[in-house]
Amino acid sequence: MPIITTSDGTEIFYKDWGPRDAQPILFHHGWPLSGDDWDGQMLFFLDKGYRVIAHDRRGHGRSTQTATGNDMDSYVADVVALTDALDIQNGIHIGHSTGGGEVARYVAHAKPGRVAKAVLISAVPPLMVQTPTNPNGVPMAVFDDIRAQTATNRAQYYYDFTMPFYGFNRDGAEVHEGVRRNWWRQGMMGSALAHVRGIAAFSETDFTADLKAITVPTLVLHGEDDQIVPIAISGALSAKLIPGAQYKTYPGYPHGMPTTHAAQINADLLAFITG
Repeated sequence: MPIITTSDGTEIFYKDWGPRDAQPILFHHGWPLSGDDWDGQMLFFLDKGYRVIAHDRRGHGRSTQTATGNDMDSYVADVVALTDALDIQNGIHIGHSTGGGEVARYVAHAKPGRVAKAVLISAVPPLMVQTPTNPNGVPMAVFDDIRAQTATNRAQYYYDFTMPFYGFNRDGAEVHEGVRRNWWRQGMMGSALAHVRGIAAFSETDFTADLKAITVPTLVLHGEDDQIVPIAISGALSAKLIPGAQYKTYPGYPHGMPTTHAAQINADLLAFITG
């Protein structure tokens, strides 16, 4: 399998498709999934002539189920190791959910020439959890329940979680059982320990300074019916904090809109990348 080994011995699995001399697009997945969540986008952009790369975050998918480093700074250090190993230049970084936070922190501090553009989709920045300075955030009790369910009832919880994730719980929604099972498959491949500990990474990490430091063209996309990462505390604020960001919202679209509405999302990504 294609892997890189980080300085602490963690093996990071990645997929790397397409011409090596083509512009690279790097995809960063959400919790608790894997690079497979981007297959629809990778196939689309591969067909457009791009080099497409997606890695499994440590503790997720086919990467090492490490007991350490399940925090945002370690996730980003792994991306640095991957982009260094592959010598990625002029890359376009696209992150969904937790992966959007990973993109924001990586892009804000990337070496010159590494990043051309960035995209945050249904992303967790700037800060999800409710604090005295973030009173509109999601109460900590919600994340404590996610931790408890993941630790004690993971298989059933993950299966149930797909309903709000894809908006399948809305009246009149067409439920795609294969999509639910693919999400469950990806989640159950990963480490329960990494998933439990990683909840703090996506919910308690403050990306405000990172967003303000981004200097490359950035697109923020968010569904207006996102039941997992509410748009008012995430996409709407991130778009204001990133200098010159483009911002597009989608009425009725769920958190998992890159899957449920792939044709529209792919078209909008392509327009931004080529624009």
